[in-house]
Amino acid sequence: MGSAARPHGVRNSQLALATLAVSAFVVGTCELVVVGLVDRIAASTEVSISAAGQVVTAYALGIGFGGPIVAALTTRIRRRGLLAATIAAFLAGNALTAAAASYGMLLAARIATGAMQGLFIGVASVVAASLVIPERRGQAMSMVFGGIAVSTVLGVPLGTLLGQALGWRAAFVAIIALGVVALVCTLLFIPDVEDHGSGRLADQLRAACAPSVLAMLGLGLLLIGGQFAAFTYLIPYLREETGISGGAVGAFLLVYGLASAVGTFGGGRLADRSAATTLVVANLLLVLALAAFYLLGSTAALAAVSLAAWGLVGFGLVPALQLRVIALAGPNADLAATLSASAVNLGIALGAFVGGRVVASVGVHQVVLTGLTIVTVALPATWATRRLQPVAAHTESATPAVATACHAMCLVEAGKAAAGMQSELVGGAR
Repeated sequence: MGSAARPHGVRNSQLALATLAVSAFVVGTCELVVVGLVDRIAASTEVSISAAGQVVTAYALGIGFGGPIVAALTTRIRRRGLLAATIAAFLAGNALTAAAASYGMLLAARIATGAMQGLFIGVASVVAASLVIPERRGQAMSMVFGGIAVSTVLGVPLGTLLGQALGWRAAFVAIIALGVVALVCTLLFIPDVEDHGSGRLADQLRAACAPSVLAMLGLGLLLIGGQFAAFTYLIPYLREETGISGGAVGAFLLVYGLASAVGTFGGGRLADRSAATTLVVANLLLVLALAAFYLLGSTAALAAVSLAAWGLVGFGLVPALQLRVIALAGPNADLAATLSASAVNLGIALGAFVGGRVVASVGVHQVVLTGLTIVTVALPATWATRRLQPVAAHTESATPAVATACHAMCLVEAGKAAAGMQSELVGGAR
């Protein structure tokens, strides 16, 4: 058991991973709970519904743009302290959100809080991988992404109910209360994991912008983007093609959400066997699931089954994707892990944009076929990534200027995309 993570003990590692899952649940709830509270926020801040929807956009900009910037500025801070500081800053951002006296203050608070979530995802992923032996890193990271998946099934609906009943600020007070619990647990149960990287910004940038890492981030963009070309317009698709409405739509979304949570945890176990193979198999099954949903979607029962399969494999690939990014980036993986969140935001944005153009030109009935086409095109690329090799240990081959330019391009594109994606989602939610 020659891992540096092993001396923490099995029980201590389990407590630490449970803490990361709870923390991820809190940040996941914070991200999307506002979608169900846009009307309340608009009335309270005396702005239009569309302007209130920009609160969601602001958060996405924070994740995609702010998260990697903060990660780049904090590379020398030890991970346990950085994780605790990130959660504390996240709580402060939510306090500012709940107390915001103006629309502008609300936007600023959401941008800052989003940046903390982007940083949290990267740091929590690396910490989770450091807590266990290498053969269980996929399962460890699935606790982080599983916590976010569970938040969409449980945290967001409950937060929406609370906000609608007691006012939107009450939802953020509840998030702060849960966040305090997460912070206390972090201080109690997260050990001071060993940092294997150099801590130098130039090395972090070089690892994040290595061709193999960028290839994995690009693959994630394709796989997530293809799914969201269809998923962004799932509700109108179900209404028009499957012929369901009202509470039945909510039931279908619940099926998808539960399958996504199960898939995330299961995907972590499979990633530990072989992350590269898991991605290939998940991509293939995703093609089959979307094909089934497209061909059988007019029958409610078959649509529900294929939708569950979609959620299972569509989110089941996420731990394997993050594990590959961290493994390929090598010991200086903190920034690369944070950039994964930016790549996901970019994929969602581009997917929503492409899906929107399809809906506008030929109708909602073709969005699933569009998503199917994208993930099918991604399959050869997924197969090819099996041969990617980790970043070499030496650091002299890339200059800081080149790495900084590469990093800046990633951030700019992620920020643009996040804005587009979230405005599309808010429009769909209305």
